[in-house]
Amino acid sequence: MSIWQEAEALKEEIVARRRDLHKHPETGWTEFRTASMVIKELQALGYEVHFGSEVMDEKSMMGLPSAEQLQKSMDRAIAEGADPELVKAMAGGKTGVMAVLHTGKPGNTVAFRVDMDCNDVQECQDAGHRPNQEGFASIHPMAMHACGHDGHTSIGLAAAKLIMAHKDELVGTIKLIFQPAEEGVRGAYAMVNAGVVDDVDYMFGGHLGFKCTVPNALVTMTGGFLATTKIDATFKGVAAHAGAAPEEGKNALLAAAQAAISLSTISRHSKGSSRINIGVLNAGTGRNVVPDIASLKLETRGLTTEINEFMVKEAERMLKAAAALYDVELSTSYAGSAPATKDDPELAKELAALVKEKCGYDAVYEFADMGGSEDCGYFMERVQNKGGRALYLMYGSPIAAGHHNDHFDFDEAAMPRAAATIAEMAIYFGARK
Repeated sequence: MSIWQEAEALKEEIVARRRDLHKHPETGWTEFRTASMVIKELQALGYEVHFGSEVMDEKSMMGLPSAEQLQKSMDRAIAEGADPELVKAMAGGKTGVMAVLHTGKPGNTVAFRVDMDCNDVQECQDAGHRPNQEGFASIHPMAMHACGHDGHTSIGLAAAKLIMAHKDELVGTIKLIFQPAEEGVRGAYAMVNAGVVDDVDYMFGGHLGFKCTVPNALVTMTGGFLATTKIDATFKGVAAHAGAAPEEGKNALLAAAQAAISLSTISRHSKGSSRINIGVLNAGTGRNVVPDIASLKLETRGLTTEINEFMVKEAERMLKAAAALYDVELSTSYAGSAPATKDDPELAKELAALVKEKCGYDAVYEFADMGGSEDCGYFMERVQNKGGRALYLMYGSPIAAGHHNDHFDFDEAAMPRAAATIAEMAIYFGARK
């Protein structure tokens, strides 16, 4: 059988795994059950498996949940079947996993990244929603795989099985990177700074759906990713009686409101698209109290990393100015970030020729503009800066609703095809001169 046919023979297994993950979603940095399952399956296949502190730089972990939330997630994962020892080894949210296959034969190091986390979305209760019809809807409140990462993890594990089955045909080294906390672009940075792709020659990421919603299709290069930074800002003032002694107060709410308005006035950049959005403003404690606390959640984006850095610098300046205007304290932290990606049209063309020869896609496209941001860009950037090459793929799949929507679902037939594609790429790019 061809690898494509072997992958189709695994479809029932792949679908069952996807549905189990969909039923037990875990948000960023809390993927203890998912990662535990991934580790065990990879070890059973014979991979060298690294996880926890081995593949995560703790100082680079952004937007972590509270210690209490992490502990509750660990306890829940164990109650739902996760290995307690593995969960313990991933304490603190260190849920990244990397499998390595050393073939023992000279060749390239080829890496594939898949993401594991879900969205903060309450899955819809509609009877017509397929996960409800077929009994695999999320059992966790305000957590849903509404972006297809359950499919990505299942694809990665199926690809691992196919790659190991064809070990004798491989040369070089294969790395399979299972990344936590893609939502909010938080997880890749910590894995990159742990050095997991420093020796990689070819780096590939991919996503189901988005701008390729036709069945049995592949996009070999996805572009349009904007660099982004997620910023949390907290203003601390002084509370006072709003009627009896307002002059004794320092109004954090007004500082935050001023900041929100000022941030929206930042000049656009002449060298490309730039964005800023203030998504959340929380402030105050009561109508008769001068508010002493306020917080903003905002994000910047830019067509290039340099443009985004300009937006971040200006945003920080505006935040400091608003705090100074109202004489309140300001603290800021980064809750996530991702660089822009650099396209490689020649590599996309080469990959298109490979899959047209080896895989049974009805359609292969060499480019689609995805938009948004993706922290796989950190892996791609590190590899490219060290002289390697990188692409981000898009696996064609009809979707029931847009990504991050509570009615989201995808065509499960896309998963075996994607796994076969990864296996073919591992063979080809490992040996590429």
